[in-house]
Amino acid sequence: MRVSHTNQRPRRALQRPRRPFVREPRTTVALIIAAIATAIGILLPAAAAQAHGFSSTVYADITAPTDGTVRTHLELEYDLLVVSAAEKQHDQALFDDGTRLFETGEEATAMNAHAATVTAYVTERFTVAAEGSACRPRQVGDIPVHQRDGVPYAQLTLEFTCAAASGGHAAHEIASALFPDAEDYVKDTKTIVTYDLDGRSGSAALDAQHPSFSTGQSAGERFGEFFLLGAEHLLSGIDHILFLLALIIGSRRLRDVVLAATTFTVAHSVTFLLAALGVVTVPAAIVEPIIALSIAVVAAWYLWGVWKRRSSGIPTVADLAPSRGMDKADWLRLAVVFLFGLVHGLGFASALGIDEAWSWTLLWSLLVFNVGIEAVQLGIIAVVFPLLIVLRRRAPRTGLWVGIAVAAAVTVIALVWFVQRVLGIE
Repeated sequence: MRVSHTNQRPRRALQRPRRPFVREPRTTVALIIAAIATAIGILLPAAAAQAHGFSSTVYADITAPTDGTVRTHLELEYDLLVVSAAEKQHDQALFDDGTRLFETGEEATAMNAHAATVTAYVTERFTVAAEGSACRPRQVGDIPVHQRDGVPYAQLTLEFTCAAASGGHAAHEIASALFPDAEDYVKDTKTIVTYDLDGRSGSAALDAQHPSFSTGQSAGERFGEFFLLGAEHLLSGIDHILFLLALIIGSRRLRDVVLAATTFTVAHSVTFLLAALGVVTVPAAIVEPIIALSIAVVAAWYLWGVWKRRSSGIPTVADLAPSRGMDKADWLRLAVVFLFGLVHGLGFASALGIDEAWSWTLLWSLLVFNVGIEAVQLGIIAVVFPLLIVLRRRAPRTGLWVGIAVAAAVTVIALVWFVQRVLGIE
């Protein structure tokens, strides 16, 4: 994210009259520079970690094979389960065996040797209740370990006996507080639940803000949860926010940002639905580096445009004013945004992590999740772009350098992420 300068004045600047710039008050410039420094100071530390931070996803598939019994197949990240269960249940042997057998590919041996510890840890944090009465859990079968998107996951099957539900179809409440614990190994965990229970089927997403759901909830309440989940995902995913910020910085008129945002929305909506429904599957090890690279490319695109229009370092009015019509560069930019939007859609689907057979309920849940993403995206554009336009019109030079500074910071951060993700560095 860099700009070079020359002392030669471009010909086109000599061929048209220039509007003199109004000297900006020093206090205003100082405030703007301070704001830039603050923004970069907030963004740059994020480059030391993955864009979403160290978060985890738990998968739960819930059915009711008999009246009064709820069967749950849970999938949990092996390394987190070993560390957290060993610490919370005071089982040092689990940590030692889990670490040693992980190196030899015998994770399942460690899980089954310490099944009581693992089950105790999980059942204290994942609960099922019927009519307000807690159901009694027990482990069923062994605890195998398999790879999910390149990450080892332990599969724990639990059966909950619910006395209150015997002989009837009482509503069940599912609650999850699995990870993070006080040791702060992860900052956030989402439990993706698919269920066929109480004559209903569907999906739910649980996290610290929404730790439980009931099969007695209305469709509107369930869709509301998915809307909030989509909104929260975009707000907590700094990589997607930086991509959007790069689009805004690179737009010189409202039409530019509207077309870019619409193109991005259409592209990521297509792949998001296809991936979430299981039609398309792409490993996260491929998707995540490309997402980081896309941020760098879009931010650097703006810097490249500034470099093409450079003079002695002082911009002309023509450099800042939007051009008329769509030129080849504009169409090429939209094509690039569309391609990268397809990849971001795969990232959204991976974050949601639903693995469920097709149903209209599932489709509507996914659409509502996507609407939540778009609502936040439009909100960010509605706030940031008008401020940028006002700055560019009232203080053109400062507006130009704000764009350069932000685009440069975004490019550096994205390139750091790209290297980290290619090398598998947390």
